[in-house]
Parts: sequence; structure tokens; C-alpha cells
Amino acid sequence: MSAPSTLPGRWQMIRAEFAGAAAPELVVACTVLHFTADRYSMVFNGVEADAGSYVAEGDAATRMLTLQADKGPHTGRVVCCIYQLVGDRLRICYGLDGRTPTQFTTQADEPHYLATYRRCTEERDTVDSSV
Repeated sequence: MSAPSTLPGRWQMIRAEFAGAAAPELVVACTVLHFTADRYSMVFNGVEADAGSYVAEGDAATRMLTLQADKGPHTGRVVCCIYQLVGDRLRICYGLDGRTPTQFTTQADEPHYLATYRRCTEERDTVDSSV
């Protein structure tokens, strides 16, 4: 079952954690995630750092993303994710070990990256590249 086409657009990271530890504020402040109909790109401080294709599927209860990277440090890898979209907030839990996470949590012994994003609009600032 396909997920509704609600991901396209720009998303400003507002918080993140990896393996139970909060991401540095600079990383959060300078990261924007872009989705088109079938591509994603992760932009850090105005420079595309990771990109590839994606498939979103599932229903409101179990939404999954499969990212296939073709640029950046994850080139050639498949990253399985779960996501939750409520209003202008998007939460993604990335399974960096190739397995799909089952919860929106991170722990020291699990290679999960949990990020929360806010949808960017014309009226809002997105990222301050001078940071």
C-alpha cells in the first residue's frame, strides 16, 4: 500500500539523536532535507551531502521509507526508516544497519538515527548558512 504523497518539499531539522546521544546543535541548525516525488537530498550548510531515491509506503499506522543513496557517504547503501508526519512536523528514525527500526527511539547499542524536521515555508527562514 502506498503512503500519501506528503513528503515532497523542504524540511528543516529541529532536533536529532544517534545511539542515545543528542546531535550537536550546529548539525541540527544547518541541516535541511529535500524530497521531490522520488528523490531525496540532505543538505548541510548549503552543500548537498547525501542524495538518492526513495520509496514511501504503508498506511497512517506504519509508514516506512526506503532510501537508496547514490551520492555521499551512504552511496550504494539502502537505509530503511520509519516515519511519522503530523501537520508540519516530520519524524524519521533511520536504521543505519539496513534493518527497519520498530520504534522512534535510539539506544547506545543500536545504529538508529532519530531526527525531527519542520516543513519549510516561503515565510520562514530555512537555514542560516553563515552559522
